[in-house]
Amino acid sequence: MTQADIMERLTEVFRDVFDEDELTLSPDTTADDIDGWDSQTHVILIVAAEQRFGVKFRTAELESLHNVGHFAQLIGAKLEGR
Repeated sequence: MTQADIMERLTEVFRDVFDEDELTLSPDTTADDIDGWDSQTHVILIVAAEQRFGVKFRTAELESLHNVGHFAQLIGAKLEGR
């Protein structure tokens, strides 16, 4: 799966979680860029992404994420490692 494919599917996850059909992500998107992205929503996003991509994240992996691009790269690495 390419990074573009991952970003497309990740955008769908974000749209579902935030109930915002027009939400657009870029690799530089952070929690500061999206209204309502708080700690509770962050957990919901992680669980939704795990389900969508069929992967599991460790806490240490998630603590190193700084933006959506890093999240997409982590997902890509998890998918390659299967």
